[in-house]
Amino acid sequence: MKSRFHFDEELMDGLIAHTEFIPLISKEEEDFLLSDSDIPDTLPVLPIRENVLFPGVILPIAASRAKSVQLLKMAGRQNAHIGVVTQSNEVEEPTMADLFSKGVVARVLKVFDLPNDTTMAVVQGIMKFNLLEITDETPYMHGRIALIDESDTIRNKRNFRTNITTLRKRYAALLKAKGRGQEAAAGIKNIGSDKILINYIASHMEASAYDKQQLLECPGYEDRLVALLLMMDEEMAFLHVRDEVQDKARHELDRQQREYFLNQQMRVIQDELGGNPAEQDVAALRARANDKLWNDSVAEIFEKELQKLQRYSTQSPDYSVQLNYLDLMLSLPWGEFSRDNLRIDHARKVLDRDHYGIEKVKERILEYLAVIQLKQQQSKDGTAKSPIICLVGPPGTGKTSLGKSIAAAMNRKYVRVALGGLHDEAEIRGHRRTYIGAMPGRIIQGFKKAGTSNPVFVLDEIDKVHGMSHNGDPTSALLEVLDPEQNSAFHDNYLDVDFDLSNALFIATANTLGTIQPALLDRMEVIDLSGYILEEKLEIASHYLIPRQLKEHGFRRGELKFDKEVLTAVIGDYTRESGVRQLEKTIAKIVRRKAVQKASGETFDKRVRCGELKELLGLPVHNSERRGNESKVGVVTGLAWTQVGGEILFIESSVSKGKGTLSLTGNLGDVMKESATLAFEYLKANAGRFGVDPSHIDETNLHIHVPEGATPKDGPSAGITMFVAMVSTFTNRKVRANYAMTGEITLRGAVTPVGGIREKILAAKRAGITDILLCEDNRRDVEDIKADYLQGLTFHYIREMSEALPIVLE
Repeated sequence: MKSRFHFDEELMDGLIAHTEFIPLISKEEEDFLLSDSDIPDTLPVLPIRENVLFPGVILPIAASRAKSVQLLKMAGRQNAHIGVVTQSNEVEEPTMADLFSKGVVARVLKVFDLPNDTTMAVVQGIMKFNLLEITDETPYMHGRIALIDESDTIRNKRNFRTNITTLRKRYAALLKAKGRGQEAAAGIKNIGSDKILINYIASHMEASAYDKQQLLECPGYEDRLVALLLMMDEEMAFLHVRDEVQDKARHELDRQQREYFLNQQMRVIQDELGGNPAEQDVAALRARANDKLWNDSVAEIFEKELQKLQRYSTQSPDYSVQLNYLDLMLSLPWGEFSRDNLRIDHARKVLDRDHYGIEKVKERILEYLAVIQLKQQQSKDGTAKSPIICLVGPPGTGKTSLGKSIAAAMNRKYVRVALGGLHDEAEIRGHRRTYIGAMPGRIIQGFKKAGTSNPVFVLDEIDKVHGMSHNGDPTSALLEVLDPEQNSAFHDNYLDVDFDLSNALFIATANTLGTIQPALLDRMEVIDLSGYILEEKLEIASHYLIPRQLKEHGFRRGELKFDKEVLTAVIGDYTRESGVRQLEKTIAKIVRRKAVQKASGETFDKRVRCGELKELLGLPVHNSERRGNESKVGVVTGLAWTQVGGEILFIESSVSKGKGTLSLTGNLGDVMKESATLAFEYLKANAGRFGVDPSHIDETNLHIHVPEGATPKDGPSAGITMFVAMVSTFTNRKVRANYAMTGEITLRGAVTPVGGIREKILAAKRAGITDILLCEDNRRDVEDIKADYLQGLTFHYIREMSEALPIVLE
């Protein structure tokens, strides 16, 4: 069959060189070109890869497979139709399974050989078909086809024309965005056939063979047009994003080149004016580094970081970050020590001057100084391992201020870090420098502030550090700080260099040990700072608190005098604490009232008297803690321990007709309820021994109450107290006034030891108690207290619950 169209040699050469050949076809030629005239049912099949042929489109095809070359040359000689089908799988010898089901009938316009053993053919699509089966494989592939007529697939011609107009505009915009010039866009305008236009643009879209095949397989031109518009929208969006990225990259490159040019100019100007600031910074840092006593590894790291600083522009944010890091390294005391004052008499004098009592702490510090002194006598470089002390006691007992006195006694620098509420591990170890606003941890900052490697370092409120959270575990981070075997190489994340903490004297303070992690507690030497008794408070007020308040409020020393009776009344009636913080506030209030009298010209008495306390301080606040002198049935005084010291506790008991039940009120905890149940069961089991009728217990309800119900109460210490209250109630025997007791009980009737004895004794003295019942095993705790402080108290030691009854019951 001869083609209706004639293509000369020059036109073919241009087509090979430029594949975007645009055929200018009339309506009649379109109808003939896209018709099924003289197309047989069986055709030679040409598999192609990486491209798709569309009806009416001219496409150059390169063939290197022997069967494909033979097929193209035969079709070129005989002007025969062939079926062009795209491979779904890129295999060398395709079968039916490796081909898409739809292809295009084509005619071969020209075939010629290329120098690289490749045959080039120019083909033109005619009509779409459905490949039914492969009928033969030799000498090339043959297949049976079914032609697909797409001539009448436009359902809505009005929408179709609108979309054709949109297609022309978008393709022109797409070509412009790709920089393909105006000639190709103008050529598109000259394509008169809408169908050829759709197929031409689909063929020349920059899409994969699979996506083009999906366009070919659309059921008609209307659907193919809609799909083509969507594909063009996606490509336009991609080009838009690409252009934005290229613009940003170009602007950034221009900015960097501009900055480089300006920096070079600035460097020249600075050289003319007298030097580069960066070079001046580097020179200053290196000069400071020459005086540092750090080891070779630290010096090497510093030099590397200094070289890194030189590579940064002074205008770069990284420059200031690096400069701050190097300044930190130089500000830390690498091997720099303050000279210790090792005179034992001097240290004892300073400690006694600032704090009254607390002999255990003073003795431990003097021991440490003595060990350093002896080791230096053996060697000039002799050092002793610094103790890590934990001072535990109620608020206001002088734990924090003691650290400052120890530093003064040893002639060391003093650093304090408040750990209360700390919940971020980075506060201890520091932040990594990769983070914006990174800082070293509080430990390294403390050493920077001290300026020496051997300060007295106080870790205040260590019991109030939060545990594990999403920010890490600060208590675990403290393990390395407070471990003498590890803190010689402490690693801060910001510093990123090991730093020696072992020469510092760490002193931690806490109100209770219960909230401190056991592993952390194991690393510290715990020293208990119990509350002060009346005599100690009188001494502290007279020698420390009153002189300090007089000085702070503008009085000369001795200008205002406090009688002992006044201080006793202030301590007993206006303050209720184990420490002296509230006492100092009360004294300050008195001094301020006296200052008003003196400054306003009123009658000013230099001596504070008991009779004017109501006028100065108001009514007494804590009278309720005192035990009455009247003996009562079923009312027993117990002793309790809290985080703020010891307190007295009243246990009340009463009976009513019932069925032998036990009721407990007063906001009691589980342990305290168990103690009451234990005492009641023991009493029922041994009622006869204590003069109680068993039937009376079964016919009576027992009620135990602990006043101040708004305050939670718990612990095993009230066991013996509850038992005595029960026996007193059932036997109707009064409990002797001014007697108090504490002790845990067992089901066998034994009394076992409890803790907090010193605080409980202090509470008893404050309340006017004269006799105290304790377990025999608590005798050693009493003997550890100075005899002077136990004056006026009588102690009764028992092992069995039954031993308490003849002592306290009348």
